[in-house]
Amino acid sequence: MTKTLVRYRSYMPNATQSAVDFIGSWFEARGLEPIRYKGAGPHGELTTLVVRVGSGEPRILLHGHADVVPAEDLQFEPYEENGELYGRGAYDMKGALAAMMYAIEDLNEIGCDATVDLLVVPDEEREYDGPTGAEILIQNGHVGDFLITGEPTDFHIGTQAKGVLDLRITLFGKSAHGSRPWLGKNAVLLATEHYQQVLKLPFARERSELFPYPSVNLARIIGGDVINRVPDRCTYDLDIRYLPEQNPEEIVRQVRSVDLPADVKVLFVREPTYVSRKNPFVRTLREVVTRHVRSNPLSVGRHGASDIVFFQRAGVPGVEFGPIGGGHHGPNEYVVSDSLETYREMLVQFVQILGRNGSNH
Repeated sequence: MTKTLVRYRSYMPNATQSAVDFIGSWFEARGLEPIRYKGAGPHGELTTLVVRVGSGEPRILLHGHADVVPAEDLQFEPYEENGELYGRGAYDMKGALAAMMYAIEDLNEIGCDATVDLLVVPDEEREYDGPTGAEILIQNGHVGDFLITGEPTDFHIGTQAKGVLDLRITLFGKSAHGSRPWLGKNAVLLATEHYQQVLKLPFARERSELFPYPSVNLARIIGGDVINRVPDRCTYDLDIRYLPEQNPEEIVRQVRSVDLPADVKVLFVREPTYVSRKNPFVRTLREVVTRHVRSNPLSVGRHGASDIVFFQRAGVPGVEFGPIGGGHHGPNEYVVSDSLETYREMLVQFVQILGRNGSNH
């Protein structure tokens, strides 16, 4: 199933829609009728899918995304080598999604005392104006007591994730003829100096219990127009993933305090996510993982953001929890094949324990 999903070039909207349609048809063939919602995507063209089993307490949400980041064509031709399955999305997160699909089928066959919704979204890797698939699901009442998203964690339990702060910083210099650069002030060089000073600001050196530092990525730089002129303007974009304890407004204040002629514009802000390690659902998940890996699964901080943030806003706690692998968003992305079956078993056992405990959990 993972190989089948990987073959969809789902960084493109039409291929993403085809992957979601395939998942829906797969469940229909097994007597499980998906609920479909249109409206996601930059033009509202993408479908979000929900498959429900059980009708008791508690209400558990399993969340997976069918889209991926772009890759070379070869990465959409999956192959296995030394027990590892290679391909774009194998680790992030089509392998986990495939295991969730089979876990839902298992729960339907053996009976399920809890209520479990599998949420399949088409747009977790994208940002655009308008509602996301996750927000559409929440608007239609698909909330619950606890959420697991199958983001790659190597069987660790991601109880925290950094916030997102995207900045656009424009530096202003002085134009001059390219043959006499000393008569001008090169804005590209100013931008480089500005970035180096940002890295030395207090926020960039802070740490927390689960994170050694915030992430600061110089994502894009645009400066200059013709080769024979000193550029008098340069813009660069910063992708800052800040710690749960940090305040994004304070980070912006510090960046604006750099003593260089710059305009700092906030492009995007998303809050961190957090769930207590003492949460009873987290404790149950830890117990299940321990049965399989024979060690205490670490509660870890996640450097990247996920759709959990939307459910957290709706009052639903959640964790990132996925199979073993590596290289996501890179040229050699893979998932350990055996970990997919283990992951499937963990999800089923997690739901079974919760169903037996019912609303007392």
